[in-house]
Amino acid sequence: MTKRHRIQFPREKQDLAQNEAFFYLMTGDSKRKIRFHDYDEIYKIPGLYEQLFYDRLKCISHKKVCEILRAAVDQSKDNLSELRVLDLGAGNGIVGENLKTMGVSRVVGIDIIPDAAAATERDRPGVYDEYYVADLTDLSDDETEEIHSWSLDCLTTVAALGFGDIPPRAFISAVNLLQKEAWVAFNIKESFLDEDDMSGFSRMIRKLIFSKYLDLYHLERYRHRLSITGEPLYYYAVAGRKNADIPIDFMKQDS
Repeated sequence: MTKRHRIQFPREKQDLAQNEAFFYLMTGDSKRKIRFHDYDEIYKIPGLYEQLFYDRLKCISHKKVCEILRAAVDQSKDNLSELRVLDLGAGNGIVGENLKTMGVSRVVGIDIIPDAAAATERDRPGVYDEYYVADLTDLSDDETEEIHSWSLDCLTTVAALGFGDIPPRAFISAVNLLQKEAWVAFNIKESFLDEDDMSGFSRMIRKLIFSKYLDLYHLERYRHRLSITGEPLYYYAVAGRKNADIPIDFMKQDS
């Protein structure tokens, strides 16, 4: 049985960006401050990620993105069970586990954090057919060739986009590792679709959703999780069909 951890949220009300929020991990008489996005530190401790995000903060995104992928595929002649999925920002395997439960037979994980791969092997061995620890902005020719050899035709990424964890170039590289026609399912914070947000990632996602490279099948606003003060954090779940590789100069092209 997984050990339960003593998690304490800060008493004082914090006015922090979502990726700057933190908690304290209590051990005996000591307490350790950990930011929510210090994933390498969280993954090292068995059960901490699930207890923090899924038990305490009621995150549902791992299920929601998988659900909208199923809904999109059901609108086509494709079979969910036959998909070959690349799970980008795979973390400790929660999304991969959901995909396997849904009947997807081939799932490949990729993450830049070695501790994520180690946590998956510890907590969910056998969920992925292969798990790559790699930087998608700097793949070697051998890595690219090996990932291409899986003939991947679907990409999932959950709660990893838009905070610097996965930059626009890495996301585009992941899309381009798929077959010419493939499924894409991901989630993003609701503000990233706001035209007032001029960050590179937000502009890239808005442009991609309405581009010729992606046919949009499903767009849904939902409650991603709670904040540490109990307020709902809303995201969009997006599913679509890739029509072609995205050009390297995509962000420089005229809208």
